[in-house]
Amino acid sequence: MADKAAAKEKFVSFFDKIAEELLGELQKFNISDEAVAWFKKNLYYNSVGGKLNRGLSVIDTYQILTGKTELTDEEYNKAAVLGWCIELLQAYFLVADDIMDASKTRRGQPCWYLAPKVGMIAINDAFMLEASIYLLLKKHFRSEKYYIDLFELFQTVTFQTELGQLLDLITAPEDEVDLSKFSLAKHSFIVIYKTAYYSFYLPVALAMHMAGVDSAEDLKQAHDVLIPLGEYFQIQDDYLDCYGDPAFIGKIGTDILDNKCSWLVNTALNKATPEQRKVLDENYGQKNSECEAKVKALYKEMDLEKDYLTYEEEVVGKIKTLIENVDESRGFKKAVLTAFLAKIYKRQK
Repeated sequence: MADKAAAKEKFVSFFDKIAEELLGELQKFNISDEAVAWFKKNLYYNSVGGKLNRGLSVIDTYQILTGKTELTDEEYNKAAVLGWCIELLQAYFLVADDIMDASKTRRGQPCWYLAPKVGMIAINDAFMLEASIYLLLKKHFRSEKYYIDLFELFQTVTFQTELGQLLDLITAPEDEVDLSKFSLAKHSFIVIYKTAYYSFYLPVALAMHMAGVDSAEDLKQAHDVLIPLGEYFQIQDDYLDCYGDPAFIGKIGTDILDNKCSWLVNTALNKATPEQRKVLDENYGQKNSECEAKVKALYKEMDLEKDYLTYEEEVVGKIKTLIENVDESRGFKKAVLTAFLAKIYKRQK
């Protein structure tokens, strides 16, 4: 645990270099000190403070692929820049997402658009967080033969994430509950595109390009395990939102209140009797704790917890088989995928 904490601390402290470089880019344009200070606050407020799992995964994956326990300063710096590029992508998504969802808090503090004097300036701030990724890639990787691969990877995954967000927003708007729009197929598309690509495939693919283990075959091998892993992670998240211990998770679940197109409600819809469907139609997505309690009671009656635990064992079995069948002859390593699965299986938060 100490090693993990130290690795996170080192990665967090590296952000000061990232911020300094990005602020330097602003100063090249002779923009006012007030604007530089604003951007600095935007950077620190929205990029630092999360779990940082995506960013740290770039460094961990690079170490596994190269077999190195200690990286040179140059290697660490390059991997950390890529890691922070993902965290900036995450920050961009979250600032925008919180406006779209009219959320109130994020990471224990007010959402950026609700911070003093920010308001809808947050939209431009989100754009600037995204643009920062490409400034950093240009500065640190332009001379590398895989520069265009990194560039295209970020662009493609950003678009894929936005596709997932689009389907989520039109399927499950908070202010218009229509469960006939829901399905497990839509849920699968949403979670794969909105979460799995940028949270699971992106950090590994970035490390693979940096390590030179980036044949089309190896990238496909990584993709074909990491995408189902990412889908499993989000379904697990849906389960924990309802059945997890809030003291452990660090938040109180709101998926039922917020009309989320979650795995639980879609599974319930698939097995509901006409009477049970009526309970869901009348109570799901209502901003009312009594309605939420009725949905939770129905989930218990339908034994959705058992359905989830059965699903978990089946999907983990399939993922383990996929990992066993990975061909390591070109340099890719099963250990990359095993490490991701170990972090997720039976997690409680």
